[in-house]
Amino acid sequence: MDKQQEIKMLKDFSDANSTSGFEEEFVKLFTETVRDFANVKVDGMLNVYAAKKENKKDQPVIQLDAHSDSVGFITQAVRPNGMIKFVPLGGWVKYNIPALRVKIKNRVGEYVPGVVATKPPHFMTAAEKNNVPDVADMSIDVGSSSRAETINDYQIDTGCPIFVDVKCEYNEKSGLFFGKDFDDRFGAAAMADVLDNLKDEQTNFNVVAALSSQEEVGLRGAYVTARAVKPDLAIVLESCPADDTFTPEWLSQTGLKRGPMLRDMDTSFLPNPKFQQYACDLADKNHIPYTRSVRTGGGQDGAAIYYENGAPTIVIGIPVRYEHSPYCFSAYSDFKASVDLTLAIIRDLTKEKLASFSQF
Repeated sequence: MDKQQEIKMLKDFSDANSTSGFEEEFVKLFTETVRDFANVKVDGMLNVYAAKKENKKDQPVIQLDAHSDSVGFITQAVRPNGMIKFVPLGGWVKYNIPALRVKIKNRVGEYVPGVVATKPPHFMTAAEKNNVPDVADMSIDVGSSSRAETINDYQIDTGCPIFVDVKCEYNEKSGLFFGKDFDDRFGAAAMADVLDNLKDEQTNFNVVAALSSQEEVGLRGAYVTARAVKPDLAIVLESCPADDTFTPEWLSQTGLKRGPMLRDMDTSFLPNPKFQQYACDLADKNHIPYTRSVRTGGGQDGAAIYYENGAPTIVIGIPVRYEHSPYCFSAYSDFKASVDLTLAIIRDLTKEKLASFSQF
């Protein structure tokens, strides 16, 4: 893909409506994007398996991973006044939710706009002005005035998914994207771009790109894809939270325009150390910028794939400011460097190098 095609893909991927358990819109978009250069299958959990068309029988397998879901919400019930009581899907903090614009997919498949309702300050007590209500006490307003109207006219009731409603923008001058759900649409876009770059190319390994579902609610899809693909090696293309706006420079390990982050630790994962160092050395050799990080929070699909299958696994992360909020920044240059590093690994890797990751 050329740059303009990549930018369009990234914007389209960001704008897609796809929260945990309701990934069908993005699954369709992703499969349409890669179908010309991959053999595509989708399972009943909406995991996508995109196998490079030039794969050969009996070659070892590299699994690429990205996840299709983003944080969102689900309708729990409709209140007597027509407002919607909701439950988060994935890791939200409550102060990012009030006054959020959303869209709800109703029973007949229509998208209904709404807002997480807030009381006007004119009616707030002093205590209310200084406190964020618990999520259980929040409501979404779609303009209805009664429970019957919401259920019968708006066709919204228990189980309807709720998505963040923000359009992605790209600033050519700054090279930055601004939008929603970059976690993990940018990782998915990197995976698609890698497949496109490998089109008609012979490699030492078969490549299977797995787009996994329900990562934000427990890495659920990745356990399934790891069992299905049975990789000999795995590369997780994740969008990772940047810390460059609130962490001292000496401690900041993930920032915009510093290249991808190679994760040395999070709460769920430690990579294969030899594979990790090999990736760093290869990045240095190819003049690809990167950072390394040790995290005391967070988790991602690498844990499910590594521990389910035992294949050497690393995480290549695309930095995203304000992840798990409605509005994110990410840099085109970091996306491109993530693609370049993934391609460098696939093209350089041999069976002997793979075997060295398990030798001592």
